[in-house]
Amino acid sequence: MPSTLPPSIFNDVVGPVMRGPSSSHSAASVRIARLARDLCGGTPERVLIEFDTEGSLATTHDSQGSDIGLFAGLLGWEADDERLPRSAAALQAAGVQLEIRIATLHDPHPNTYRLTLHRHGVEHRLVALSTGGGMIEVVAIDGAPVTLYGDYAVTVLSVLDDGRSTAAALQARADVDDVRVTGTGPVLVVVSAQQFLGDADLARLPAVKRVRRLAAVLPVRSRRDLKVPFLHAGEMVQQADPTTRKLSEFALDYECARGGLDREAVFEQMRKILTIVRGGVRIGLAGTEYADRILPRQSHRFAAMLEQKQLLDGGILNRAILYVTALMEVKSSMGVIVAAPTAGSCATFPGTCLAAAETLGSDEETTLRAMLSAGLIGVFVATRSSFAAEVGGCQAETGAGAAMAAAALVELAGGNAAQGLSAASHALQNVLGLVCDPIANRVEAPCLGRNIAGAANALACANIALAGYDHLIPLDQVLDAHRQISENMARELRCTALGGLSITPASKAIEAKLCGTGGCGSCG
Repeated sequence: MPSTLPPSIFNDVVGPVMRGPSSSHSAASVRIARLARDLCGGTPERVLIEFDTEGSLATTHDSQGSDIGLFAGLLGWEADDERLPRSAAALQAAGVQLEIRIATLHDPHPNTYRLTLHRHGVEHRLVALSTGGGMIEVVAIDGAPVTLYGDYAVTVLSVLDDGRSTAAALQARADVDDVRVTGTGPVLVVVSAQQFLGDADLARLPAVKRVRRLAAVLPVRSRRDLKVPFLHAGEMVQQADPTTRKLSEFALDYECARGGLDREAVFEQMRKILTIVRGGVRIGLAGTEYADRILPRQSHRFAAMLEQKQLLDGGILNRAILYVTALMEVKSSMGVIVAAPTAGSCATFPGTCLAAAETLGSDEETTLRAMLSAGLIGVFVATRSSFAAEVGGCQAETGAGAAMAAAALVELAGGNAAQGLSAASHALQNVLGLVCDPIANRVEAPCLGRNIAGAANALACANIALAGYDHLIPLDQVLDAHRQISENMARELRCTALGGLSITPASKAIEAKLCGTGGCGSCG
């Protein structure tokens, strides 16, 4: 289910900047492990990681990057650290004793991480969820229920009493955004603020026994009394006539309010994202290599045939196919990408948007505005449904990416907000129920083809929206159907590698070959 926290374009939708096959696995696990590392005050000496047999991670934690992300986070690395592929060896070299255990835990969320850490003779426990697109939620610390998203500097106080006096003293402070008392043994007072509580502050709290500080892991912080102008597409159109305003204007209103930023700061953040996307396309077209991947480099062949006019005329679509393929090849070679909205769908929106912008000769501001329009569609998805394939299949990843791309293309073409919403509704309707069934348990195929199909879907839907085709079902209602379908979708079809193309003989043969050459730890 969607979080009650207002999404941010740069937290939830266009980001994180990362390496690895999957944002739900590789990036989220880095963030979870960094918080776990903070919980125990540094690199742990011993770690137990548990995954539920009934969740998605039991079958995918190794091949889809959860392990390398966890190891990197435990070492204090970032999600885009170039050492990420070598994190297992680095963790071993650091002397950390590691056990990964698969057990029947009956966790309600399919992406549940349970970490038990030991350092200096003290045990620490953290339970967290990967909720899609690299976003996380910490749901328990040392057995006490909490709700933390990584968007605050959090000071966790273990107290000797019931915590009420400590909480009361802190709630009166203007520089503290939230205080929660939780747990029974020990009782924790969890303090969320823009900065950690200092030693002088803590000295005035006599009941405090132990202090732990968890640094924020998201780029856009939350704050007290956070308000956004709208959360849903239906609410947005009540703000102003969408036929007389660009979707990017609504996006700027939203993200400025969400992040406490001015418009230029929002543009600057998106400009950084655009630079990474352009660099990714350039690197992909120049050629990528990586041992543990299924698909070889292919974009260069498409580029050559496109240059020689040996392909059917596709206009913008052919350039989009080229850029989508290049970005996916960078992802599969552990290069730096932007999860937009996820790593598995990292190319549908960015590749299509950049290809269209270049073909149309759009200036940078127009391109940035198109990306912001896409980001706002992603906010609506995050608010009402999910980006996690483990929750909603590929409709949650390339489906959302296609809806975002369709809105971006409308903006590039000069369309208004109403047309952008229509294009997104059309695009998402076209892929409701799309399953996630990775071949050989890798986030490469059919992901590449579905990112490309998402580009075609977006282009078609942008054009029919501009031409006034009736989408019939408002975007909010399509997203409600999206969520309901996710809830009814069989576990085997939600990124578990237990159904669909994942279990075809060809897929199993590829997986066995990878395992036989040491490229996989999930077989046998």
